[in-house]
Amino acid sequence: MTEQLPVSLKGHFLTAMPGLPDPNFSQTVICLCEHNDMGALGFVINKIHPLLTSRELFDDLKIGYTEDIDLIEIHLGGPVQPSGVFVLHSPPFHWQGCLQVTPGLGLSNTRDIIEAIGQGQGPEEFSIILGCAGWGPLQLDSEIEDNAWLVCPVVEEIIYRTPVDMRWEEAMMLMGDE
Repeated sequence: MTEQLPVSLKGHFLTAMPGLPDPNFSQTVICLCEHNDMGALGFVINKIHPLLTSRELFDDLKIGYTEDIDLIEIHLGGPVQPSGVFVLHSPPFHWQGCLQVTPGLGLSNTRDIIEAIGQGQGPEEFSIILGCAGWGPLQLDSEIEDNAWLVCPVVEEIIYRTPVDMRWEEAMMLMGDE
């Protein structure tokens, strides 16, 4: 008899329970972009990088940019691959290697989307993120069973239009009476 695979939570928010002791994830909201029998991959959406500016990131990557580049915040996505650059974004999803997470949300980490963003020709809505959060097989499922996380479907408005310091509270309010 084979073990039944858990239901995929791809396209869901993980909202840290109050009092979660891990400093990497205390009061965080994670956008889960992949969840299968190999593990899970997600991105913290409510932490801004305290030191790195978008201008510095684009200079480090040797990618040209327009003058309004300073308006883009760089987010801290988690402790895994801390120098990896990822983009959560709205359609279109034609970028190289884009993973469509929901009908209105994609994940990309290729140079073509970063170059387009630098020139003001990227997706209408996006977040540039350094690092990610990852879980091994069934690890996330175990954490959810241990009540470390609350789960609800992704709401793109929280990712793109809710102030960063309000995203945890807004995601908690999505839980309602659950």
